[in-house]
Amino acid sequence: MGYQSEAELEKNLHKQLVNQGYQAVKIANYDALLANFKQQLNLFNEHKLNNQPISDIEFKRILTLIEGKSIYDSAKILRDKLLVEREDGTQLYIELLNTKDWCKNLFQVTTQTTIAGKYTNRYDVTILINGLPLVQIELKRRGLDFKEAFNQIQRYRRHTFSGLYRFLQIFVVSNGVDTKYFSNSDYDVQFGFTFFWSDERNELITNLQDFSRTFLQPCQLAKMISRYMVINDTDKALMVMRPYQVYAVEALVKRATETNNNGFIWHTTGSGKTLTSFKAGQILADEESIKKVFFLVDRQDLDSQTIAEFNRFQKGAVDRTDKTEILIEQVKDPMKRFIVTTIQKMNNAIKNPRYENVMAPYKQENVVFIIDECHRSQFGDMRKEIDRHFQNAQYFGFTGTPRFVENKSQDGRTTADLFEKCIHHYLIKDAIRDGNVLGFSVEYIRTFNANINEDDDTKVQAINTDEVWHDERRLNLVADHILDNHIRRSKSKGYCALFAVDSIPTLIKYYDIFRKKNHNLNIAGIYSYGQNEESDGIGEHSREALDRMILNYNNMYNTDYSTETWDRYFSDVSKKVKHAQIDILLVVKMFLTGFDSKPLNTLYVDKNMVYHDLLQAFSRTNRVEKSTKPYGTIVCYRNLKDNTDNAIKLFSRTDNVDTVLMGSYDEYLQIFKEAVKNLREIAVIPEEVDELEREVDKRKFIVAFKNVTKMLQRLQSFSDFEFNEVELTISQQSYEDYKSKYFKVYEEFKRSEVSKESILHDIDFELELMHTDKINVSYILNLIASLNTENEKERDKEIRFIKQELDHASDPKLRLKIELIKSFLDKVAPTLAPDESVSDAYNRYEEKMSEQELSAFAKEVDIEDNILREQVSTYEYSNLIEKNTIMDSLSGSFLKKNKTIKAITSFIHDFTEKYGA
Repeated sequence: MGYQSEAELEKNLHKQLVNQGYQAVKIANYDALLANFKQQLNLFNEHKLNNQPISDIEFKRILTLIEGKSIYDSAKILRDKLLVEREDGTQLYIELLNTKDWCKNLFQVTTQTTIAGKYTNRYDVTILINGLPLVQIELKRRGLDFKEAFNQIQRYRRHTFSGLYRFLQIFVVSNGVDTKYFSNSDYDVQFGFTFFWSDERNELITNLQDFSRTFLQPCQLAKMISRYMVINDTDKALMVMRPYQVYAVEALVKRATETNNNGFIWHTTGSGKTLTSFKAGQILADEESIKKVFFLVDRQDLDSQTIAEFNRFQKGAVDRTDKTEILIEQVKDPMKRFIVTTIQKMNNAIKNPRYENVMAPYKQENVVFIIDECHRSQFGDMRKEIDRHFQNAQYFGFTGTPRFVENKSQDGRTTADLFEKCIHHYLIKDAIRDGNVLGFSVEYIRTFNANINEDDDTKVQAINTDEVWHDERRLNLVADHILDNHIRRSKSKGYCALFAVDSIPTLIKYYDIFRKKNHNLNIAGIYSYGQNEESDGIGEHSREALDRMILNYNNMYNTDYSTETWDRYFSDVSKKVKHAQIDILLVVKMFLTGFDSKPLNTLYVDKNMVYHDLLQAFSRTNRVEKSTKPYGTIVCYRNLKDNTDNAIKLFSRTDNVDTVLMGSYDEYLQIFKEAVKNLREIAVIPEEVDELEREVDKRKFIVAFKNVTKMLQRLQSFSDFEFNEVELTISQQSYEDYKSKYFKVYEEFKRSEVSKESILHDIDFELELMHTDKINVSYILNLIASLNTENEKERDKEIRFIKQELDHASDPKLRLKIELIKSFLDKVAPTLAPDESVSDAYNRYEEKMSEQELSAFAKEVDIEDNILREQVSTYEYSNLIEKNTIMDSLSGSFLKKNKTIKAITSFIHDFTEKYGA
């Protein structure tokens, strides 16, 4: 095909890297690699050698220390100092990498090194730092899927990446137009864990030339390897951070060290916030100006999963106990500069007089608090107490779903009210685009047919809608729908699901319905029961029901849990969902936030949800796994269409993120005073509430008092709040008296609502598919690859299905290829033999069609084929079109040439977009 050849791509990249500051060096084979490494090691450590270069014997000692290690061990050696005994008996510390002053390393580039192992392989482009091969770049010409370069690296890893090549840290794969990077590993690497680079605004940098100018700039590359790679001690693995994680850490560190301000990071759920926040904490802990860095989590979030995740990044980072004494010991230790603890333990440490001697000195010290899931744990009195104690502290929050005005917290505050400013964002639409989380396929199922709008409370106030939603017939139909489809959704039980319902009684009902039906699914339920919940003495207590569920669970899995060992039951359920050993788990609130399970691919929903609750719940399904999980599946048995759209719009916006600034105490105080004034216009003193007779006046009172309470809660979350009657224009006692009257009126109002009429007799319970939103349509190409070529009937059925899906495709790039794909399905797919690769056949067909299209256009505008191909090749690599070169190759008048150049420019743009990998 007329694309830029792989050799040309390599030549251009090599030239660019040399221009960026890399020294060109010819490394023909492994012996040449060793010789160069010895030379560079001498240069890099010259200041330590006292004019005595490393001898051959000393070099062999060094190789003995570093060769033949695992990739994990090599990564640790790379960042450490080597103790080497010299021939004269003295000892010398040798450095392999300068991890602090990144630009002071020695940078080289070589191409086409031939290495013999199980097979002989020739590597495209290798970047050496201080003589060690640390970055390997494999290229494929445009028109080929750059995944082929990824597969080639996998082959090299198995066959010839030994010796010093064990020090490889990062791999880069590219076909010129698409470029990704990923870390080396002792284990298999999934293509899903390869990453695009981007700029600070999350705009992708995929073109190889632009990628090289940014990511492969020598100092930046050394910085990535030194600062933004993580050695996972638990899994004994290497991890490289993604661009948005790097930019977030840099923004946070800059704000913490250059200002006294706070800030928050908005990174969508599932994008690796824990790693980002942990790395930021580690870097800040090395800053001399910062006394301590406290990483605060809410105790309810500190489950076994979270603890394991922290300990991956730093062994023993988390204390599992509730003992405040352990936190105090860590605070006392001057070497312990980075401490992970719970907000509850920190609150106890500053309030308990026993710990005053330890905690008091930190009141004026420069300390930094990093708060995980800050949309949840920080809307309470505990943060206020901590803020009051640490008077010179800075606070940085991490959240996937910030609180805005639309989804403000119960006390009426937003995330910006507490943390001032969003200093970096990475939104769900960015993460789906980058393949860092999956998109959603959302189905909305109507479960009864009635002429009412379920979202319009004014139309249905006289209808007992609870009776409708919880009617046995409806619940049975929902359960049947789930059972009828779950095996298919779960890929024959390879994946699992959560079923979120609106209450514990509903969960119990559903559980019992599933128990009575004929199926082979493992279904469990979990919730936290109330110790003193109300009971009429007839019905089953929720704890008794849970014990029944746990007894069935024990029989299913041969375990011995009960509600007495609820924590152990919770941990075991969590573990089994992570391994798809439970097919469907019924929940009310648990597991809908902060829970990660890659085999969890479906969420069934029979409850109303909005904004952050909705997106958090949906996001349980969108963790990247294998290609058999192209998206998270959401099945809604309520009409959440508008709620879903609103949530996605809210958490994908980018226009005013940096301007969501907190209101001041004085601004909220003025609003509060106005609310008190409005309240007193209805009832001057609390006792006057009893004199309100008209229903409209009572309604006004309820609304007015709720407004006062919302603003009071907002004021109370400021550190300097005190209930001062003069300032607030209301005393605390008066407020409490109004509150008592509010509860009295509210209860009366509830009891006097219009009588409810049952509409059950007039409702036709049925299931009807209302909407299907495939937010991510990329799975279309996977359908092509998995065509059944062995069964003609099945193949034709699958082809018809793919064509139907194509007709509804909304992805712009996919729409460019629709006619091409349909042509392949009509002309080529039916002719394939059972053992032929459909993907290979499609790639050959696309290559053939692009060749024909390019030749036909060259003939049409009267330009030589090879010149047009060269221009396409240049554009693919650098996004440049050399109009002067084109002009010189054309004949005719200036006006004709100018018109032809416009046509050629348009063709090159469309052609590269259409046939892009």
